[in-house]
Amino acid sequence: MSGIAVLQHFEVYQKSRVAFVQAVAEAAARPRNIEVMQQAGVMQLLRPLLLDNVPSIQQSAALALGRLASFSEDLAEALVGQEILPQLVYSLSEHNRFVKKAAAFVLRAIAKHAPGLAKAVVDAGALDALVPCLEEFDPTVREAAAWAIGYIAQHRSDLAQAVVDAGTVPLLVHCVQEPELSLKRISVSAMCDICKHSSVLAQSIVDAGAVSHLVPLVLHRDSKLRRQVCSCLAQVAKHSVDLAEVIVEADAFPNILSCLKDFDLHTRKNAATCVREVAKHTPELAKLIVNSGGATALVDYVSESQGSLKLPAIMAIGYISSFSETLALAIIVSKGVLPLRETLLTEPDDCVKAATAWSLGQIGRHTSDHALALAEGDVLCHLLACMMHSKSSDDLKTKSKRALKAILSKCTHLHALQPLLHEAPVKVQKYVLMQFASVLPNDTDARRTFVQNGGLQFLQELNENVGGSLTELIRQINCCYPPEIVEYYSPSFSQKILDRIDEYQPSA
Repeated sequence: MSGIAVLQHFEVYQKSRVAFVQAVAEAAARPRNIEVMQQAGVMQLLRPLLLDNVPSIQQSAALALGRLASFSEDLAEALVGQEILPQLVYSLSEHNRFVKKAAAFVLRAIAKHAPGLAKAVVDAGALDALVPCLEEFDPTVREAAAWAIGYIAQHRSDLAQAVVDAGTVPLLVHCVQEPELSLKRISVSAMCDICKHSSVLAQSIVDAGAVSHLVPLVLHRDSKLRRQVCSCLAQVAKHSVDLAEVIVEADAFPNILSCLKDFDLHTRKNAATCVREVAKHTPELAKLIVNSGGATALVDYVSESQGSLKLPAIMAIGYISSFSETLALAIIVSKGVLPLRETLLTEPDDCVKAATAWSLGQIGRHTSDHALALAEGDVLCHLLACMMHSKSSDDLKTKSKRALKAILSKCTHLHALQPLLHEAPVKVQKYVLMQFASVLPNDTDARRTFVQNGGLQFLQELNENVGGSLTELIRQINCCYPPEIVEYYSPSFSQKILDRIDEYQPSA
């Protein structure tokens, strides 16, 4: 057999390998083929091809394995069990950029499922191999490496710390400055996955100078990048006052408030989350947000959004209002009560309703003027309805009750309080009566109105039917009226009149 004939056999073998891995990679993209391929032992067949001397075969084998691993956690665990990770790590040191990108894809597909799988990727030495990929000339290789690093870091703080210790953060910051849009997005996302776990990890992002590069991207033309940047800034700000101040000092406000009107819903939600994470720390930070136009922007966002998208803005309003009566008044002046009331009425999600009840309580708990604004906004009866509804969650009932008590303790608007006397349970009636007992002795018009509206009569009926803990409060209110008036409205008065008629003997 001649040398040419021998080489032809090698060519046939190579073409067969190429055809096989390409067909498997294509088939692995369709979920219906996965089970059949697994039963046929596809992983054992693909494993040696990761070290093939033909780069295109290595690439296609890695692509197929990545698609298999991405399909389910069980397949990813099976792939780890085949001891394929060391070969993937070795592939990252190859000179061929397509092989590197494919190997990083497999590592990402494995790491994304669970902390244990991400830990297996780290233990295989993947981080040390991925870091040089972040310095590659080809942006698609850097993108694949950043993506894998983010999926490793997302699960736990110890994994994120391992990512930081490997020296990835300065390289990720550098990637953010590159012109390629997808590289920017994925690098920001990876930093977000790192800093979300703890203040120490967030500080590592700040120390690398990331914030000064992230803040200008808030106004970038690409909505997906804006979304990632807002999320990353929120994850930095949430941990401590110092980190939140870093965001503020980088001039994130008022630019980030403009994202509350973004056409991309997720960008809007992430921007609202960032505002919330900054506002919650101190009165000074909350005041800065209000002075930047944040109160109006948040109220408009709540009015225009639906469902859980409005949750971070509702909580931001609550945090801002909680610090001082001035900040709470800014929310009232920005017409924030009405959209919050509408949320209580229309939102089906009890979690959103509970946050709304809490925020309303923070607005109304400061002074009688604040409570009056909520009473005039018809908030009290809706809070009571949320508290009393049989299908309300325990959290919603608790928060509605606390908010109602906080507002009632400051409310001197008796006209708004009186309907609660008829509808509220005894524990709430107690707080309503306390307000009547404090206002009626000093307000003649209020005493007259209370009688005309049937309040005094209902009070006598309540004393007869309930009594107990309410008796002393009812007595205090009764003392504001002449005894004969109180007697006239008591339930037994009509019977007494009839008894007197029976007893009366007309003169002959």
